[in-house]
Amino acid sequence: MGGRLSGCPTIEVSVGRKGRAKAKGRGRVKRNLRVPFSSIRTLFAERDKTFLRGLTRPVRWGGFCPNSTMVSANTELTYNSKIEGDVIVSRADSVINWIRSNSMWPMPMGLACCAIELMATAASRFDIARFGAEVMRFSPKQSDVMIVAGTVTYKMSSALRRIYDQMSEPKWVIAMGACASTGGMYRSYAVLQGVDRIVPVDVYVSGCPPRPEALLDALIKLQEKVKREPSASKLLSA
Repeated sequence: MGGRLSGCPTIEVSVGRKGRAKAKGRGRVKRNLRVPFSSIRTLFAERDKTFLRGLTRPVRWGGFCPNSTMVSANTELTYNSKIEGDVIVSRADSVINWIRSNSMWPMPMGLACCAIELMATAASRFDIARFGAEVMRFSPKQSDVMIVAGTVTYKMSSALRRIYDQMSEPKWVIAMGACASTGGMYRSYAVLQGVDRIVPVDVYVSGCPPRPEALLDALIKLQEKVKREPSASKLLSA
């Protein structure tokens, strides 16, 4: 039967006097099936599905393809055992935020008694290194998160703001303790009533002074906030 095209295998069909359909060519059917000639397409669709699954290209049957959209799975593009474990598919935001959230280098601003609790957080009992924030740098260019621990006076506010401006983007701020958050018990002309008046604060920690666990909880909340940021779009728009 005519209609053979290049790249599409043709299967010849011969019909006997009693309606026996014989398929010849690639993917030979070993047995003869007693079906009318008008049901040849139904034959391959229902009675011989195994044959159709084994084809790697569309089958042309006497001028028409019974299943022209049938294609085989390309294992070379979807899975390759040679590169198993070496390829990770993810979003750019997820990868960037994962790196940033697990490598936050603090800039410790120990201004009062809260700094003692900050030191305890970095010690072996609480071990802030579990969250990737053990690298405390007193250099603004190497810091990611400023931890304001203690009372901020107006005299110290200008220096704190200068250090914050010298920190590279992206940067975050944690206000540790009541004094850094709201001025605490020092309602006087010399004390700044909250460090958020001069720098943007991401996480507030209550307590006077707060325990090291409270600071670790603030760090975890900051990590969750960083993971939700659209980092890729910010980098492209910069």
